Amino acid sequence: MFSMLLAGAELCIKLLAGCYCKLLMWCDLKAMKKIRQVYWLLLLQVFIGVAGARADEWAGAPGIAAQAWILMDADSGAVLTEGNADRPVEPASLVKIMTSYLLGQALKSGALLAADKVHVGTEAWAAGNPVLQGSSLMFLKRGDQVSVAELNKGMVVASGNDACIALANYLAGSQDGFVTLMNETAQVLGLSNTTFKTVHGLAAAGQVSSARDMAVLSRALIHDLPEEYALFKERAFTFNGVHQYNRNRLLWSTSLEVDGLKTGNSQEGGFSLVASAVSGNRRLIAVVMGADSDHARFQETEKLLKWGLRAFETAMPIKAHEAFIEKRAWFGAARTVRLNAGERPAITVPYGKADAVKISAILNEPYLRAPLRKGQVVGVVNFQLDALTIAQKPLVVMETVEQAGWFSRLWDAVLLKLQQWLGVCVACAV
Repeated sequence: MFSMLLAGAELCIKLLAGCYCKLLMWCDLKAMKKIRQVYWLLLLQVFIGVAGARADEWAGAPGIAAQAWILMDADSGAVLTEGNADRPVEPASLVKIMTSYLLGQALKSGALLAADKVHVGTEAWAAGNPVLQGSSLMFLKRGDQVSVAELNKGMVVASGNDACIALANYLAGSQDGFVTLMNETAQVLGLSNTTFKTVHGLAAAGQVSSARDMAVLSRALIHDLPEEYALFKERAFTFNGVHQYNRNRLLWSTSLEVDGLKTGNSQEGGFSLVASAVSGNRRLIAVVMGADSDHARFQETEKLLKWGLRAFETAMPIKAHEAFIEKRAWFGAARTVRLNAGERPAITVPYGKADAVKISAILNEPYLRAPLRKGQVVGVVNFQLDALTIAQKPLVVMETVEQAGWFSRLWDAVLLKLQQWLGVCVACAV
């Protein structure tokens, strides 16, 4: 099977290369640059498709009984296995992950404080809002003055729909305003198969998400807002004498170290679960959507997490704050510039294969020309295993390099022209 995939990939690459060469014959310089970018993007997609198939073949991914699922390495972002991961499914209470993300960002920025008192209106009172009756509640009462911190716990731990409404009204002025923020944030995060209609996840026409989008959102929450994410591992919450347990039963697992995230279920969307587990310095995120029963969602999610932790490992052959290579910075105030693989250089490899990974870098342009800005992407870093590209990361400038003075730039122009004519590194001897 894999040899057939490789043959298909080779044919795709040859076709792309042929088209690429013919297009360059007919285009000006600007068009050439654009075509080069598109070519490398298409080539990357071919590599990623083959790499994903090889990973599953190496490790024997389990079958999952659900409408959709995905398993992601939280550090590298690598997808270890998936099924119908982009299928739109009603997310139910998984919506609260986005509500939590927005609240966490507001707390982080100082836009609101954990100690702020929120007035509970009729909308957040189950007796006054028929939509809330029979659903998960924190059991707020109209006229209560409740802190943001308590409402946050009520939303995350007790899955309180009333807490979501109270927080949304306080933060955005209305539920509609908060939903607008949710959808704008979804676009920023690249959640291409997600549309939010409510702040809590109760059934609403057109409200959908996908397993991939939920994994991406959860990864952002874990990475960007560790203090907010810490609430998801709390097993119980008490408010006004009502004691409730977290619905994520994997938090009590004796075979996995699970510390989040969220359950959801509805008539149309079935039973869903987003869960994250850690082992040493590794973290995986599993999403199962549309299982047939409450038991099945936990069983299938546990199956994914155990398989991923056993079959793969997270490696960091390039350190986040160390240079991978140095290149000449033409026309720059500094002679060279340090480059690495960005802030998230981790990759995922089959267990025991980390030492066999080979690394190479490809520049977008033959020469780096100042000014160069810190964080600027100037190429790609390829990670290969058994001659197969298993991951690619951006090749990133580590520090800003300003342009040199006019005389130095003139001298570099002469050296560069000589190097292009002679085909040797003239600058290396200067």
